[in-house]
Amino acid sequence: NTLAKKMTVLSVNIKKVAPLRNARGGYVPDLLRVAEDLQQFGAQGITVHPRPDERHIRYEDVRQLPKYSLQNLILKVIPSLISRNWYFQSSPHK
Repeated sequence: NTLAKKMTVLSVNIKKVAPLRNARGGYVPDLLRVAEDLQQFGAQGITVHPRPDERHIRYEDVRQLPKYSLQNLILKVIPSLISRNWYFQSSPHK
């Protein structure tokens, strides 16, 4: 079926969840749980925007996301983070 081959892949950007959690302090809402729930609801991927100030997502979140069996993890990374090599240390395997 050619229609099935042309289906759009849904990747959900969770950048608005992390600032809410960070503003509240602690871990509510749980960003990793949100990523897991989105997959269960049909998302094929998660998009995150790591920043040096960690206001969108914490580095530790990025390191933990691949453990949640994501089909696609899209990292929109600024060049200064790549040059620091933290991105490659997080070892996203998908």
